[in-house]
Amino acid sequence: MTTLTPAAPAPSASGAGRDAVTARSRAVRGKWTEHGLVFVAPFLVVYGLFLVWPLISGLGMSLTSENITGTEAEFIGLDNYAEAVADPQMWSSLWNTVWFTVLSTLPLVLVGLVLALLAHQLRVVQWLWRISWFAPFLLPSGVVCMLFAQMIFPPGFGLADQLLASAGLEPGIGWLSDERYAMLSIVLTTVWWTVGFNFLLYLAALQAVPQHLYEAAELDGAGPWRQLLHITLPLLRRTTGLVLVLQVLASLKIFDQVYLMTGGGPDDSTRPILQYVYQQGFTGYRIGYASAVSYIFFALILIVSLVQPVLARRKEEAGT
Repeated sequence: MTTLTPAAPAPSASGAGRDAVTARSRAVRGKWTEHGLVFVAPFLVVYGLFLVWPLISGLGMSLTSENITGTEAEFIGLDNYAEAVADPQMWSSLWNTVWFTVLSTLPLVLVGLVLALLAHQLRVVQWLWRISWFAPFLLPSGVVCMLFAQMIFPPGFGLADQLLASAGLEPGIGWLSDERYAMLSIVLTTVWWTVGFNFLLYLAALQAVPQHLYEAAELDGAGPWRQLLHITLPLLRRTTGLVLVLQVLASLKIFDQVYLMTGGGPDDSTRPILQYVYQQGFTGYRIGYASAVSYIFFALILIVSLVQPVLARRKEEAGT
């Protein structure tokens, strides 16, 4: 006698749909995990929330008459950009920023290199020299600016005037109140404060130079200067390019030193572009116009950051 087994019930349409959704979600999770997107997702969220979205929002505000007085903003197109291009104060602030960058970049690179060479060659309490030259970089900007403004550059009794008097020169220079010396004073403050970062990059690069190259050069009769010119400096070319790019970008973004030491004076001779953006946005209440000026400055920084590596690459290719 034959027994009949009941057939298994066919899966319902809803059950098949759930299975398909589950399979797709597992596939998506597998791809995210495979490519590491799960691990970078928190960073992407924070990056988009605090950088990408403000960037897009600021660009939108630069096309409006946005302000902080409570009046309704209107779309005005490129009027803010046209006004900024025709604004002599914007161009003078931009020139002050570029001039500070020109004055500060070369000494910051050279002094950082020289300090790294000295610290690399010293054999007595080497750790003390390294800490001493890097320590100022760890100080807050307010501490550094008040130190120089209240102790180094006060006319008459400051350390700078005392050094001039001891050298037989006439003291009483308005280091921060004279247009001829204000920018130079800010540059000196910045060099003392931030050179430790470049020093650290150069020191790390020097420690990576193979020692056998110097030993072979010494056997061939090359002295310290020839070793420096033909081994050390060529091998530091990439580090110098990196330091140069980072230093130019950092100098273009100057704000703290000027704001705390001179307030942009005398007669706006030291006011950088970022202080002009601050004044237009939070003192003049013109957020839309300040956004337009900041995006013009952003375009300048973008050009510098893109052009310099291209030039360095071409120079390397030409050298090879």
